[in-house]
Amino acid sequence: MAWLVVLPLVAGAAIWGLGPREGRRARIVLAVASAAALIATCALAVVAGATAASTSWAWGAGLRLGLEVPPLAAAVAITVPGVALATVVYAAAHEAACGLARQLGLLVVFTGAMELVVVAADLLTVLIGWELVAAVSWALIGHQWRDPTRPARAAHAFNVTRAGALGLFVAAGAAFAATGGLTYTDLAAVDGPALHLVAAGVVVAAVTKSAQLPFSPWLFSAMAGPTPVSALLHSATMVAAGAYLLVRLQPVLGPVGWFGPVTLTIGLLTALAGGVVAVVQHRAKHLLAASTSAQYGLMLVAVGAGYPVVATAHLVAHAAFKALLFLAAGVAISAVGSEVLGRMRLGSHRPATAVLAAAGSLALAAVPPLGAAWSKEQIVAAATAAHLLAGIVAIVAGGLSALYITRFQLLAFGPRRHDDTSPRDRRTRPGRVELGAMAGLALATIGLSALWLPPVEHMLRRIGQLPSSEPWELVASLSVVAAAAYAAVLGDRAGWLASLGTTGASRRVGQWLGLSELSRRAIADPVLQLAAGTRRFDDRVVDAGVRGVARLASATATRAGDADVRVVDAGVRGVAALTRVVAERWTRLTELGVDGAVRGVAGGFSWSARDLRRLQTGAAHHYLTIVTVGAALAVAVAALWR
Repeated sequence: MAWLVVLPLVAGAAIWGLGPREGRRARIVLAVASAAALIATCALAVVAGATAASTSWAWGAGLRLGLEVPPLAAAVAITVPGVALATVVYAAAHEAACGLARQLGLLVVFTGAMELVVVAADLLTVLIGWELVAAVSWALIGHQWRDPTRPARAAHAFNVTRAGALGLFVAAGAAFAATGGLTYTDLAAVDGPALHLVAAGVVVAAVTKSAQLPFSPWLFSAMAGPTPVSALLHSATMVAAGAYLLVRLQPVLGPVGWFGPVTLTIGLLTALAGGVVAVVQHRAKHLLAASTSAQYGLMLVAVGAGYPVVATAHLVAHAAFKALLFLAAGVAISAVGSEVLGRMRLGSHRPATAVLAAAGSLALAAVPPLGAAWSKEQIVAAATAAHLLAGIVAIVAGGLSALYITRFQLLAFGPRRHDDTSPRDRRTRPGRVELGAMAGLALATIGLSALWLPPVEHMLRRIGQLPSSEPWELVASLSVVAAAAYAAVLGDRAGWLASLGTTGASRRVGQWLGLSELSRRAIADPVLQLAAGTRRFDDRVVDAGVRGVARLASATATRAGDADVRVVDAGVRGVAALTRVVAERWTRLTELGVDGAVRGVAGGFSWSARDLRRLQTGAAHHYLTIVTVGAALAVAVAALWR
């Protein structure tokens, strides 16, 4: 079970270690290694889902790291490495050799981090995966770091999602305080204010991660990454993490009275706003990015209405067709050297890519019998079940989807206009590997048409509740889709379709209805001004105090040094002088006393020697006299002694 997460993490690090290498053989090695790791991960996900595997490890007192694979988690756990497989194979053939090993390795690690979020059985494990996803996304978005604007955009995306992640920390703290545990089972026991706090934290974290209003603009910063990075990030990993977390926790958070209405409302507003922004985008990747916000908004509608199974079905369908569309956009961008849709029209130059992209476009437009159409109509039914107005808004959002994706298909892969003289690079035609990767995603998109089959729908009903739909909902929805697509065709014929988003009001709308500027003025600028003011306060007050204390300490040290010189050193010098005086006096005393005695003794010996020398005359009669006198004295003494 743990290998489902560990394998891609370890394999990704190892693949990164294979670089830097160049040449066709190096690409093959990197592609095979990446594909093998993801195929193995997908196989492990299938086994884990089939056996409903689960495991856990003790982290500490009352805390466990747990993994489990219930049915909805199994569907997403299989989808993530499946989409990643097509993405890394495409990247291995399409991307520049410089940094390719790092990019592929990080994409595989990205997959492992998302798998950890998907199979987590507790908030602690989710937090670990959540942070890992954010960190790897930052590295991938800023992959081309030699361009200074890309790391800055990566930092913007990272900071916004990190700020939202604080909600998840709050939710975990509230849950642990209320129950002493963080497992999803423990969450079911939370009630009262703590449950509201948990729900609020999860919603904030999820809507930030899934680029819902008012956090949607960060997705445009994420477009700084290479096209395969954008494909995986938008379809099955980072942006999907928020919607998936709400799907996973909907049974626990559903009882919170405001959770459903708030989630549904945020989803509807984002679906509308994202659709409008996508309609007026003139850059291919930015159009698809705005579309991502809108599509995840529809998933939130299903969660808010109480149908997590429907949201999961749309998440899986969206992963397949959105990755396909991004990879097709990468081919178009390489062909013209620009993201601007008005310079493309590659239908006759890249016919195979155009056909594959059409499969993704039809799915996004929710054209039956594709599986994305089934999940979208289920979302409409779920919204209508919650409120008629919500259903109408969902239908309008679906119409916007058809409008912007038809515009994308016509401008990127439509027939070339007779007055179009833009250059096309024939050397960048996609090879068999790129086309094969896109074909795999197209087949998955078409294969999901099985969702319309009664046996499949019956199986889904056993997993969770599905909404009941009315015939008029399907008729109204398909009519709006058809009308929107036709309007796009008419706009293209009239010649104004390509100019949307390039000038005037449409350009401002394309910047998220001014939300980016508003957030800059309302949040970023005040925060920066506060930071600057805090810095000035720190310099003038806090640091001034510190500098004053430092000056006082320096002055005190100087005075102490002077005192040391004047008092302590003077005392030392006085003792030294006294010692010298005593030593001198002692020396003199020694000379007068000891030395005098020595000289006296020496003088005495000298005198005795001189006197004794006088007795030695050399005359024998003198010596005889002395002996005679001595003998007489000896006899006298002996007599007296008796």
